[in-house]
Amino acid sequence: MSCDQFLKNVKTLINMHAQGHLGGETMPEDVLIGTVKQQDLLEVLTLSMALNYQRNSYTLWQSVVKAYQDEKTKWIFHPKTVASSDIAILREALLLHRVGLQPNRHPEIWHRVAQGIVRSSANGDVEGLLASVHYNIHSLKELMQNTRKSEFPYLSGPKIFNYWLYVLESYSAICWEDRELITIAPDTHILKATVQLGLCPPTVLNGGVDDRKAVALAWEQVLEGTGIAPIDVHTPLWLWSRAGFPSLV
Repeated sequence: MSCDQFLKNVKTLINMHAQGHLGGETMPEDVLIGTVKQQDLLEVLTLSMALNYQRNSYTLWQSVVKAYQDEKTKWIFHPKTVASSDIAILREALLLHRVGLQPNRHPEIWHRVAQGIVRSSANGDVEGLLASVHYNIHSLKELMQNTRKSEFPYLSGPKIFNYWLYVLESYSAICWEDRELITIAPDTHILKATVQLGLCPPTVLNGGVDDRKAVALAWEQVLEGTGIAPIDVHTPLWLWSRAGFPSLV
């Protein structure tokens, strides 16, 4: 397939998504719309995203909404409160609505991420964390994936990190200084769609770290200079895979 034909297919896919022709699927995070207050979105999205690893995303975010609506557990979305909380109490709150599934690992991750947010922000919140790097993705990546990586388990990983950047932009109107640095987040659906389009060979479906890196790099290279940021094709690809790859003709 020629590069021109490939890009034509990508643009067709983007248009299909814009016109609602990809099965009418909603994204997992859409359940937050109209439920989570705008002033709480950054914290809810950030802390919850740290547990969005090897689990059903729709189920996770539905559990997040239940915990947010429950006055007994709503506090888990306040980093300052979580950072100083007793881990046993945090465990009980996370497991109540199944925001956390692993009784040891998940409370530990949530606690560490909350502490990382507080330590990195003058205000002890996500807005302060982003402001501290002037909404610059390069600087945020350096902080979370290098200098203070241990404070942001899972969230600092390339797959979740990039999708987190995209989700913050999409749901809380964050404007990044250098959004072109948001690479595609290669989960299973993205891998399948990438192979379906012919950009990468079927071997990447093994889903190893190197496979995911190769897919992310392939998208960066093929879209360079096109005016399309890699992350802009994430949702169309994801929904296309979920819909069973309807024809692009």
